[in-house]
Amino acid sequence: MTDIAAQLKEQFDAAIADKRPLNIVGGNSKAFYGRMAVGDTLAVSAHRGIVNYEPTELVITARAGTPLVDIEQALAEHRQMLPFEPPHFGDTATLGGTIACGFSGPRRPYSGSARDFVLGSKIINGKGEVLRFGGEVIKNVAGYDVSRMMTGALGTLGMLLEVSLQVLPRAAFETTLVQQCSQKEALQRMNVWAATSLPLSATCHVDDGLYVRLSGAEAAVAASVKKIGGDRVDDDDEFWQDLREHRLPFFNGVDNLWRMTLPSAAPPLNLSGCQLIEWGGGQRWLASDDDAQAIRNSAIVIGGHATHYRGGQREGDVFQPLSQGLWRLHQNMKHAFDPQGILNPGRLYPGL
Repeated sequence: MTDIAAQLKEQFDAAIADKRPLNIVGGNSKAFYGRMAVGDTLAVSAHRGIVNYEPTELVITARAGTPLVDIEQALAEHRQMLPFEPPHFGDTATLGGTIACGFSGPRRPYSGSARDFVLGSKIINGKGEVLRFGGEVIKNVAGYDVSRMMTGALGTLGMLLEVSLQVLPRAAFETTLVQQCSQKEALQRMNVWAATSLPLSATCHVDDGLYVRLSGAEAAVAASVKKIGGDRVDDDDEFWQDLREHRLPFFNGVDNLWRMTLPSAAPPLNLSGCQLIEWGGGQRWLASDDDAQAIRNSAIVIGGHATHYRGGQREGDVFQPLSQGLWRLHQNMKHAFDPQGILNPGRLYPGL
């Protein structure tokens, strides 16, 4: 365990005095995400260690530079887990980087997102103030839930020092089935299953294979297997890890990867390139060199949005452009937390 909060605070104060932008970096495993990073590098990875873990309370607090593998290993010893199943994208992934990016894995639609499980945080804002929000209990917020607001903000509002998360017990039993079907049939089946009491914990359609993971009591899983049908998947843990970490063949050699967030019942997208569907139809990965605006428009017309997730030019719009009202809200929040605009400037949008 290493606490370098005082050292980080000194670097912040110097940058504020000189009005120098800072590029906040954890394990750097997600440097591909967002717009081009600018500013002096402020490394957080040495600020690490689990501060508090109460298995009986289902809460863990750790410093932002703590490797994600350390968190998961500590939880596994008590048969517990991070419910949102976050991707690592490398051995150096940290807790702070995971929350700052707001990434969630295959379990997200059935257990919740990263934001849903953040209970509290300790940050340094753009004024150099060390602030603590929330705590280690589930109901602890009145007014703005700042800790959850930090989730997905890519460090533009403050640098995370500590994060408190709710955790959950691991399921007693898990199994994965696969069925052969078209994309249209897969979407229909996933939406039908979502309206039932099946113990779903992950779904994915790729290469005409519909994969479904069931998690829960052994009797409940066995009954669901009979109801759904399909072939059992050997080494299913490896399949879901490869999906989470983008190691499936679908992701190999992709120059432009888009993440489409859509209504789960939306029909198949009429776009060129290859598609992978997960989250019961709510998240669709698109490997395509189509025009960016055409891709975004295809998402907008059906009530969704598109993110240029990986590859291509990172100087332009990566995330869906904001409406005028949302843009003003973002500007106001940025000014309140980082009035000089030194924290990861432009990483989300130009001017933020």
